[in-house]
Amino acid sequence: MLTHQKIRQKFLEFFEQRGHKIVSSSSLLPNDQSVLFTTAGMQQFKPYYTGQADAKKDFDFLNTVSIQKSMRTSDIDEVGDETHLTFFEMLGNFSFGGYWKKEAIQYSHDFITKEMGLRIGHVSVFEGLPSAGVPVDEESEQIWKSLDSNIVVKKANIHDNFWGPTGNEGPCGPTTEIYLDGVEVWNIVFNEFYYSGSREELLSGKSSKKLDKLKTLGIDTGMGLERLTMVLQHKNNIFETDLFEPLTQSIPNHFDLRTKRIIADHSRTIVFLSSEGIIPSNKEQGYVLRRLMRRIMALNISEDIIDSVINTYAEQYPELQAKRREIHNIYSEELVKFNKTLRGGLNELKRLEKVDAVGAFRLYESFGLPYELIKDVAKDRAKDLAREAFDQEFKKHQEKSRAGAEKKFGGHGLLLDTGELRAGNEEELKKATRLHTATHLLHASLRKVLGEEVKQAGSDITAERLRFDFNFSHKLTSEELQKIEDMANETVENDYKITKEEMSYEDAIKSGALAFFKLKYPPTVNVYSVGDFSKELCGGPHVSHTAEVGHIRITKEEAVSAGVRRIRAVVE
Repeated sequence: MLTHQKIRQKFLEFFEQRGHKIVSSSSLLPNDQSVLFTTAGMQQFKPYYTGQADAKKDFDFLNTVSIQKSMRTSDIDEVGDETHLTFFEMLGNFSFGGYWKKEAIQYSHDFITKEMGLRIGHVSVFEGLPSAGVPVDEESEQIWKSLDSNIVVKKANIHDNFWGPTGNEGPCGPTTEIYLDGVEVWNIVFNEFYYSGSREELLSGKSSKKLDKLKTLGIDTGMGLERLTMVLQHKNNIFETDLFEPLTQSIPNHFDLRTKRIIADHSRTIVFLSSEGIIPSNKEQGYVLRRLMRRIMALNISEDIIDSVINTYAEQYPELQAKRREIHNIYSEELVKFNKTLRGGLNELKRLEKVDAVGAFRLYESFGLPYELIKDVAKDRAKDLAREAFDQEFKKHQEKSRAGAEKKFGGHGLLLDTGELRAGNEEELKKATRLHTATHLLHASLRKVLGEEVKQAGSDITAERLRFDFNFSHKLTSEELQKIEDMANETVENDYKITKEEMSYEDAIKSGALAFFKLKYPPTVNVYSVGDFSKELCGGPHVSHTAEVGHIRITKEEAVSAGVRRIRAVVE
């Protein structure tokens, strides 16, 4: 039987031998601020499809291959069946002008049939979208038939066979999908368009925005490791594979099958999110982590399952082993907080004479008590409580939450949400404004210490902290970080006045102002200057003098993708 380790190795070696550069997985925290987590392997390569970055320069290759850590929150409430997961790994090969449909399909066919020894059940191709000027993908169908005249080719619509964009806009295109034993395993995307809106807008058919042709055609593929492993190991579902077996064996047998799967899935996600430095909270990524932690904490699961996850993945992700203690500490600290909340929930449960679906969901929403715990503790008082009714209450709650909600957490009732900067009230706005100005000081300091190759690659600012991503080739030393921090704070102490000028975009660039080239700027822009220390295009807001920022402290520096580093900082 091929182990998951061997499957990974074979995949990477197959494409390396065919002119692909092996690139490490990027962080689960994406550069793209319009999505909460990294959801696909192509996200770290997005700039190479749009021409904003040069793959040949960065990788010395036009083709790459990776195994990407991925996370999706849309399926959290479906976890427990045979296919849905929150954390998963995506095998992918990518090309930025190196090859097109013929080679992409040939590679996938050869890997599946020759390298893995499997038989392709059927494939699907895009049926076309005449209203957007996208024809039926007859070319892909012909390529498949040339490789195997007996292969079954089915046509599918935009909902199934058109991928992207991710986030608010981006590359996208028709796909061809490979099915093994009736399971969709590999999705091959032909990135040939750029859509300046979200996927939801595109699917609605009501948007006036157009699909613009990309200058460089690109290949983006994704194959779920868990699904491929299931097929290769001849298992009935993903939870029977060697990716999950060590976890499910450590879970007490008194839990039903669905609950065991939930525990196994959530435990994996908890470990990987914690290893990224995410802390449980009531906002964004921290909210997701807290929700997953408390769901299994309420079931009194031993913390040993954390070690089971780390041991399963330590060979592929040695950072898990290095951060074992840190991951346990994050879990233990949250457990203490949850136990206090749990006591309140159990006391409330005792007061109920009869527990119906409405009451059970209220306990879940207010105290985090899961269905399984309520059913077990309430016993006779919950004898008429059915999982289906509880799930129905959950769906009602989701529908209410979706009404007018944005696609990412933290977007509800905000005083300010620019995508980069978010604040919920006036007090938070003041703190976030200080942090926003601090990003400009850090950006300028980074360039002065490391050189002008440093360019902004993204930022995210809340009332608690700032996150700043920048293009740079290697890990910063402690001396470099200290020098950057000292330089930024010296600027604070000098109390420079911050000025704003309005001018044309062209004049702003000519004046030496820095621009974040991933953004699309209007004809007239605002240029903020901090004395003669920094000058950038920006939408604001900013403090009026640098002394208002406060002391800047860098809390972390890390890699997030190939050639991109991230610093986190707070102001005190």
